Amino acid sequence: MKLWSLIGNSQKLDGGAMFGNVPRAMWSKWVEVDADNRIDLACRALLAEGVNGKRVLFETGIGAFFEPKLKARFGVVEDRHVLLDSLASAGFSDADVDVVVLSHLHFDHAGGLLAAHEDGQPPRLLFPNARYVVSRACFERAKYPHPRDRASFIPELPELLERSGRLELVDGPHCASLGEAVRFHYSDGHTPGLMLAEIVGPNGHGGVVFCADLIPGAPWVHLPVTMGYDRYPEMLIDEKRAFLDDMRARGVRLYFTHDTRCAMAEVALDDKGRYGVAQPQAELQGQPLAA
Repeated sequence: MKLWSLIGNSQKLDGGAMFGNVPRAMWSKWVEVDADNRIDLACRALLAEGVNGKRVLFETGIGAFFEPKLKARFGVVEDRHVLLDSLASAGFSDADVDVVVLSHLHFDHAGGLLAAHEDGQPPRLLFPNARYVVSRACFERAKYPHPRDRASFIPELPELLERSGRLELVDGPHCASLGEAVRFHYSDGHTPGLMLAEIVGPNGHGGVVFCADLIPGAPWVHLPVTMGYDRYPEMLIDEKRAFLDDMRARGVRLYFTHDTRCAMAEVALDDKGRYGVAQPQAELQGQPLAA
């Protein structure tokens, strides 16, 4: 099995929103901040070849589906669909992907499913040969969002996924397309049914887990750090503690989607019991799972 970290379109978002109740005096030491209080965020996908005999893309980032006004509002930097460029640089196209796994359907994780915006053209799905794997709870949330997070979803996306005939809804630890090669963990603190996909290593040890918005990047490994976008910060902290303990015990590495500098790292615990990261990697280029 080989792994590639694939950069998608990037964003600039308010740092205070991304760090919740952590004061700027602290979080500004962890990330760079601009004059508008915004920080840079990656939208990094993970491509894995040889997962149950399939080529699998974990998430698609924000993509380039926004029309210009909304693109500016949500801080999307590039005009082109960067993920497609990254796929091409790795030697693939969206048609080469067999399965797309989505942690949830917020636009900064699922927008890359759609072709780049064209004036007068309706949204159109990419990845024509792939099955789209989503948790049942996340799909229901996208169809019937709460007023608090309605703006985080793409209204047309649920129907497009259903009409494709390739939507696979899951609510357990495994799905039909990937079998026991991928194990799903679930979290409700950020959004209902957030699905954290673990590429399972030998005997359940040494794999890689896509942390999505439970842990957007290395600074959020620290237990008290949550986002203003989270529904239930205390629940998320409890979920994060159990998740990190499990990954550390089994030597499963963390894969970050929003961290601009770190793609993957091991879980560390210092002598005061604080969680952090060790052995950070900035990118993966066809790296074996066991490396």
